[in-house]
Amino acid sequence: MFQYFKKRYIIPIVASGFLFVGASFKDDFFEIAKQIEIFTTLFKTVNQNYVDEVNPSELMDKAIKSMLADLDPYTNYFNEQDVVKFKINNTGEYTGIGAMITRKEDKLIIKEPYKGFPADKAGLKAGDAIIQIGDVLLADFKEDASQLLKGAKNTKVEVKYLRQGKTLTAQIVLDEVEIKAVPFFSKIDEKTGYIVLSAFNRKTTQETKEALEKLKADGAERIILDLRGNPGGLLNEAVNVCNLFVPKGEVIVTTKSKNPKYNVTYKTTREPIDLQIPLAIIVDGKSASASEIVSGALQDLDRAVVIGSRSFGKGLVQRPIDMTYGTQVKVTISRYYTPAGRCIQALDYWHKDKDGKATRTDASKYTAFKTKKGRTVYDGGGIQPDVELEETKLSTIAEVLQKNDGIFNYVTNYYYKNPSLGDKIPTITDADFADFKAFLKKEKISFDTETELALKNTLEKAKKEKIDESIKAQYDQLFAALQKSEEALLDKNQKEIKKLILDEIIKRYQYKEGLYQYYVKNNLEIAKASSILANPTEYNKILQ
Repeated sequence: MFQYFKKRYIIPIVASGFLFVGASFKDDFFEIAKQIEIFTTLFKTVNQNYVDEVNPSELMDKAIKSMLADLDPYTNYFNEQDVVKFKINNTGEYTGIGAMITRKEDKLIIKEPYKGFPADKAGLKAGDAIIQIGDVLLADFKEDASQLLKGAKNTKVEVKYLRQGKTLTAQIVLDEVEIKAVPFFSKIDEKTGYIVLSAFNRKTTQETKEALEKLKADGAERIILDLRGNPGGLLNEAVNVCNLFVPKGEVIVTTKSKNPKYNVTYKTTREPIDLQIPLAIIVDGKSASASEIVSGALQDLDRAVVIGSRSFGKGLVQRPIDMTYGTQVKVTISRYYTPAGRCIQALDYWHKDKDGKATRTDASKYTAFKTKKGRTVYDGGGIQPDVELEETKLSTIAEVLQKNDGIFNYVTNYYYKNPSLGDKIPTITDADFADFKAFLKKEKISFDTETELALKNTLEKAKKEKIDESIKAQYDQLFAALQKSEEALLDKNQKEIKKLILDEIIKRYQYKEGLYQYYVKNNLEIAKASSILANPTEYNKILQ
């Protein structure tokens, strides 16, 4: 997600659009004024005549957010309270508890405590479910409860939480939390350096540069950049990271819009660190936005070999614009294009299917482009790696198990059954996998595949129409068959699921740093990248 922080109000933006965009905007001006007048009249009429009292601000808030939701997921409106609570901070720093958390019904679940930060110091573990913060019961608090865990440095926050069926308490002392853009780097052999980029915030280029220089000083003659799971961030940081490896004045990305003032070509502006060092970039389906600028640009410029699975495909640029009364809109202003001219946006939000879902470009309709040296690359949905590893793509069942916390909850249970594992790396046996499947059944963890959801929806409709009893036998039979097929999918993808379970186990005992240490010696993508970099003939052949 790209963000710009130059403040301006919506009136100048509209005015400049009226002056410079051209005929299409002028032609729409009367229609816009007409629709605004209709809406204003409707708003006043409902407010004055509706049978019960209505809250004008809530009504308007819902109306605006519903309108924007029909465009794309990235264009959002922030009311005054939203701006105060959610103002995006891209410094990589904030004051809080230092943990990844998620809301689930009336609880806040600790997904990952960051090593050495307040939640970790207070003894909170992944899987803990916070049910009360101070005097506030989360069951009674429907707003964003994570805001209750933020405040001034050294503020003491009392929390009550559930762990393995027991209710416990803890006091968390809030502190400044710095989320590193480069959480890990090391040499993986005598000549290969490895750098993890987890985000593109204001410190990304500096941290990447420092890691690169330290690795080179330590003898690294080739570099792997790991962008897996990196959702993106600041566009300028993506350009500057590329600049570490390409000359000053090189085009990295171009943004294009119906509004000419958003048509910008971003070039490198600094002297590079190393133009020659062999470079490999690892991406996956969660590498998005700025990650795709870096991988796409360095691929187009034939400067790096891209390895892994196709990236997410977010080629849309957003800008937050301050408006009146302290409100703000974050609006999609343009699409971005790689140096070869590719727009790699995967989903088309402007041509939706009959169910109202964004459509995806069919692979047969991808357009071919040429890299600097004449290699063929394609648009149409993310960055396609030069070396695509089929086994690294998540299966549907694995995605479901991550989404429904099947693996996460199983590992929470595993952690408390094996409290003294420490830094040992366990082997996930067939018996463990059988235990995992039994856990899913015992906890009644739903897979919620599209088929399962459709079947459940059918039963709900049948209940409303009072025909559920007449179809119950057939429904139960069909649902049992579906569950059997889901179990077959578990077995079919056993190797992949075992790997995901092991990754989560390592993270529980050794934090994210331990997982990176394990990856350095055991990860397929890193091994493949290292192998290619160590073979100049193969490396150069890919880039020819």
